[in-house]
Amino acid sequence: MFEFIAVTNRRLCEGDFWTRLGAVAASGVSAVILREKNLPSAEYEKMFSRALGICEDWGVPLFSHGFADAAVLRAAAGIHLPFSAVAALSEDCDTSAFKYMPRGARTGVSVHSALEARRAVALGASYLVAGHIFKTESKAGLAPRGMDFLSEICALAPIPVYAIGGVSERNIADVRRAGAAGACLMSSLMICADPAAYISCLRSNSEI
Repeated sequence: MFEFIAVTNRRLCEGDFWTRLGAVAASGVSAVILREKNLPSAEYEKMFSRALGICEDWGVPLFSHGFADAAVLRAAAGIHLPFSAVAALSEDCDTSAFKYMPRGARTGVSVHSALEARRAVALGASYLVAGHIFKTESKAGLAPRGMDFLSEICALAPIPVYAIGGVSERNIADVRRAGAAGACLMSSLMICADPAAYISCLRSNSEI
């Protein structure tokens, strides 16, 4: 099944964040990554707890973004990490950070090169997020890596690969043809008028 994973950003959200999160959780996404950077641990834990209740109401798994307190990791369905965090773990030979994760929890890693993808796979990632693929305002001034990059990562990785960055109804079919397992969506789901309608449109267009 081709999947859509929501990535939150409260600073992009139009209107009340919690209302938006409820609409996103109800939209048909496969999972939500609570990517709220620069929050103190206590604030992130409080936010995660409230987000978890919303996601559970809709049967949607909630992932932590980055390492968090043990209470968050125990409750999370998975953890998503920037490659730098995984590389640091590798250098320190420190896997203790994963000990609080529930059995079967997914571990995702953002990658920006084939070398990073291979290292993430070797270190035990269960999925990769490759980007940014298309031009996006959140990466203004940085050239997108494009479809050739996405195809390369999908071909070399024995685990699911999700595209991120500028994914839209105009290019989602290309993302699927490249071999991706789905796409991660941040800006679009934070600002669109109707998350459910948007996901439905993406799903329909991905099958073209």
